[in-house]
Amino acid sequence: MKKLMIAIDDSRCAMKGVEYVAEQFGGAGDLEVALVHVLPNLPAIFWDEGHILSDGEKADRKKVVDKWLEGEKKKVDPLFKLAADSLTSKGIKKERITTRFISDSTDPAQSLLESAKDGGYQTIVMGRCGVSEGKGGLAGSVASRMIHLAAGVAVTVVE
Repeated sequence: MKKLMIAIDDSRCAMKGVEYVAEQFGGAGDLEVALVHVLPNLPAIFWDEGHILSDGEKADRKKVVDKWLEGEKKKVDPLFKLAADSLTSKGIKKERITTRFISDSTDPAQSLLESAKDGGYQTIVMGRCGVSEGKGGLAGSVASRMIHLAAGVAVTVVE
């Protein structure tokens, strides 16, 4: 079975990666696709206040953080649905499409690569939104970093 990961965010460029996969691999019966979104870092308001938290404070903070995470995930659900609809419209089987979130990431590129390797995905596809100015890059900062760090995983950047 072939396994492919598509990096999803709220940019129009992310859908270019989805459209590429739909066109190139539509109808491939042995393809498994994971739609993956890296959640933003925890806002400063949720950080430690500089003192050791009691068990009650830890539990209260965990409730607030969990609620924030759920809200962030709900924002991405429509993107996942749109991407899955695009893929299924070209013949990729719905039961072969999964969605996943990565949280607590300080480096989205590294997190996506680790997730791909851990899940046995051979290829990561992502849309290109910008160019790394002044760095001689051909892609945006996350895509550029992924290309430089990738070993054992193919990275396809779609414009």
